[in-house]
Amino acid sequence: MDFALTEEQSAIFDMARDFGAEHIAPHARTWEAEGTIPKALWPKLAELGFGGLYVSEERGGTGLSRLDATLVFEALSQSCVSVAAFLSIHNMCARMIDAYGTDALKDRMLPKALSMETVLSYCLTEPGSGSDAAALKTRAARDNSGYLLTGTKAFISGGGYSDAYIVMARTSDDGPKGISAIVVEDGAAGLSFGGLEDKMGWRSQPTRQVQMDDCPAPAENLLGEEGQGFKYAMAGLDGGRLNIAACSIGAAQSALDQTVAYMAERRAFGQSIDQFQGLQFRLADMEIALQSARTFLRQAAWKLDTGAPDATKFCAMAKKLCTETGSTVADQCLQLHGGYGYLADYGIEKIVRDLRVHQILEGTNEIMRLITARHMIQ
Repeated sequence: MDFALTEEQSAIFDMARDFGAEHIAPHARTWEAEGTIPKALWPKLAELGFGGLYVSEERGGTGLSRLDATLVFEALSQSCVSVAAFLSIHNMCARMIDAYGTDALKDRMLPKALSMETVLSYCLTEPGSGSDAAALKTRAARDNSGYLLTGTKAFISGGGYSDAYIVMARTSDDGPKGISAIVVEDGAAGLSFGGLEDKMGWRSQPTRQVQMDDCPAPAENLLGEEGQGFKYAMAGLDGGRLNIAACSIGAAQSALDQTVAYMAERRAFGQSIDQFQGLQFRLADMEIALQSARTFLRQAAWKLDTGAPDATKFCAMAKKLCTETGSTVADQCLQLHGGYGYLADYGIEKIVRDLRVHQILEGTNEIMRLITARHMIQ
């Protein structure tokens, strides 16, 4: 087995890391305080091909593998998890349009999505349906020109900020098979947004409810077939879980790197604190945990790329392992910084806050355990 990255993969990682260090990290705290990410950032990322990481090359995308994409998100998360995770959402949506959209929809939307003139968001969760996503109540009724959508989506990253939304809506009462995926474009009649959510982390991402009241969408905005939307949503979540796992690993690696540097400078009892064996053991434990999680993540991504029958199970396990490992490592890094870790100036407390939600979104880690167990006892 060859665990080494190829020369091209190393170049992808380095390019994303260097971009983040120059264009994201210096502004991350300001964007968090302002509660928004400047839209001027996205076209710069798109110039690197990051607007359509796994959109087909035939449609102008980068056509990367899922493993390649995890390298991008791990690298960018070393500068800011919130920005990297939002880019992941956009890419999941762009891929869904490429995979399931009509030719007319692709022709109209993909070019601007790839250049990130158009920013995309994903609308599945509702106030009353989170882990039980198939219980969603948003409806899409047919009319002469397409669909009229009515309902409310909750916890939507980019709500009121993005230019289009992929909405999971019920076109029949046939359980999960009654759900369809429809693109709703900003400015549509009947589309409105709730107030800005005041969150623990991911604070630079504007998060709002997305509300629809007889909101029209043309027939060509249906992705794939009616009744197949839940299947499309679940397929997209495998990749999304890998990306969130990668974001956790990248941010935790940044925290660990900063902690090693801090401990070499901080002195106590006549020596730098990295010379105390007890603290060295803690550093070693964090390094072992991160390297183990990273290796597991890349195996799961490889399984998804190769269509392995147990890919969904491994994506769920990777998401659970990496998000919990990332949070644990970040918390330990804050502890090793002492009181300085609690101050915003050092950036560690932001990482701790940003990573906490990763155990909830893209399917809670309790659901990841459920998926794993069900694959074991089939």
